[in-house]
Amino acid sequence: MAKEDAAVEAGDKQEPAARLASTFAELGICEELVEACDAMGWKEPTRIQAESIPHSLQGKDLIALAQTGSGKTGAFALPILQDLLKNRDADQSFFACVLSPTRELAIQIAEQFEALGSSIGLKCSVLVGGVDRMQQVLSIGKRPHIVVGTPGRLLDHLTDTKGFSLRKIKYLVLDEADKLLNVEFEKSLDDILKEIPKDRRTFLFSATMTKKVNKLQRACLRNPAKVEASSKYSTVDSLKQEFYFVPADYKDCYLLHVLNERQESMIMIFVRTCESTRLLALMLRNLGLKAMSISGQMSQDKRLGALNRFKAKDCNILICTDVASRGLDIQGVDMVINYDIPMNSKDYVHRVGRTARAGRSGYAVSLVNQYEAQWFVLIEQLLGKKIDQRKVDQDEVMILKGHISDAKRIALTKLKDSGGHKKRRKVGDDDEDVEEEQSHPKRSKSFKKSNRRR
Repeated sequence: MAKEDAAVEAGDKQEPAARLASTFAELGICEELVEACDAMGWKEPTRIQAESIPHSLQGKDLIALAQTGSGKTGAFALPILQDLLKNRDADQSFFACVLSPTRELAIQIAEQFEALGSSIGLKCSVLVGGVDRMQQVLSIGKRPHIVVGTPGRLLDHLTDTKGFSLRKIKYLVLDEADKLLNVEFEKSLDDILKEIPKDRRTFLFSATMTKKVNKLQRACLRNPAKVEASSKYSTVDSLKQEFYFVPADYKDCYLLHVLNERQESMIMIFVRTCESTRLLALMLRNLGLKAMSISGQMSQDKRLGALNRFKAKDCNILICTDVASRGLDIQGVDMVINYDIPMNSKDYVHRVGRTARAGRSGYAVSLVNQYEAQWFVLIEQLLGKKIDQRKVDQDEVMILKGHISDAKRIALTKLKDSGGHKKRRKVGDDDEDVEEEQSHPKRSKSFKKSNRRR
């Protein structure tokens, strides 16, 4: 395998001299799909699309490494749909299966497939946890062309849903492949691979690829082409990255200072725990900011509801755990804040990849306290560069301490009244969100005025 990878890499190094295609038609994409790309606003292929699609159209298996936000979904969806169109009169149900590590990413992938295939009546089925299984059974009964799912729920249906089989599929796609190859998915993935034919095409796409590449042998890739459209771990050039070195006790003050500077921006804030998402959202709403939370403790309906409100700009701040850092393409995110520094350096790459997508600019700022400095150094080592430190007058930040203290006390009381962090009846209920916003209207208005004065 090592020799094979080395040979592929050696071959890849000779290819960049060739000019990349500048249109989808030049790549060999058929007219119907070119029109679908145009309708979606895809005027020209991204680098990963331009480099990987020719291999796919030639019938090769594929390992593709590209920066997050670079158009990986289109890179595997277009060749699959083109092959589907070649024999449109035949029974093409269960033509391809796409596996994703998160529910939200699976839903997003299905939406892109449906948008690209809208003119040809493409049917997709999304099989993820947190959603009524009977509705999914009904969707499977319609014999979709594409099945997109998370490993656990897909395996549940393969085991329990009568008549459901993937023994006819022509394509298997592992999106965010490095995550799918982790131990937590290992058994489910192995069981799924036993249920699908070996005579298939396999695509593996990821923003980061680790030494787990050796495990890909079990996925039965056949002499795969390897496309590397970015360095092993990197962020896009249009992303500005900075950090504040902050005292742990006053991190909330620095957070509010950053938010006050970007009041009209769409912002995603990443924290380490589900409990922190709820507490921070309540605290920021008490301060008059439009914040919502999303975490793995929320029901799927609540998670999608929060995402949709953020996408619709009903709120401009989304506080989340790493459940939202993988692959989600939310248009218009201006800024990512790392409130808690991730202990796994690769998670930083995925987090900041929520902004500066598809050629747009973006800003990522990290709030690094004295206990997190060692993790941040590891992130810089992974990226191979130093991140600029942003200085601020501490007295200016500490003016906010009183506001923060009051807002956090009220938020903690609210959580305690609803059963505490771990025993509350439901995380992220919209009725609680509204109640919290309405319960302190005077505080919110006066705080916004004080912000404007400063």
